[in-house]
Amino acid sequence: MIILASGSPRRIELLASLGLDFSVHPAEVDETVDSATPPDEAVLELSRRKARHVYAMAALPEDTVIAADTLVWQDNRLLGKPADAADAAAMLRRLSGRRHTVYTGLTVIRGGAEQSVVSAAFVTFRPMTEREIEWYVATGEPLDKAGAYGIQERGGIFVERIEGDFFTVLGLPLCELFRILGTEIL
Repeated sequence: MIILASGSPRRIELLASLGLDFSVHPAEVDETVDSATPPDEAVLELSRRKARHVYAMAALPEDTVIAADTLVWQDNRLLGKPADAADAAAMLRRLSGRRHTVYTGLTVIRGGAEQSVVSAAFVTFRPMTEREIEWYVATGEPLDKAGAYGIQERGGIFVERIEGDFFTVLGLPLCELFRILGTEIL
């Protein structure tokens, strides 16, 4: 059985769109990392924690657990989920007209064997007006997303360019996932 160690609607939709039969068991783990940890190492550590937790709690030895974690990084600063609407607006002002990096760590535990990888993509926002930022924040969409935007939703209208894997920005790098899993699960 395949187990997704995430309650993320985006990750659930991505796996479902592939026609995979899987169950969802969100990982309840501490998601704090040392602020000095580089972002690629942080997402790797967080995805490993999630996968190991769910494998230990919910999986049978032959099961496959998939876990991921995504962070937005700009100017040596982590842009996590905003604390509130004001924080979301501040993040969007930072991103406006500029480039940032999205890191997604992916860990798969399959039959007890663990494999992890980090995928990175560069995203450039077009310049945003204050009115656009206020409108977008008022939708509530940015409040539960790293970097205060969802590329697959309204936030996509601000994305001018992506360099790298689009699915990394969505939070589940499918190309990397299938390098690990292979096509026999399809």
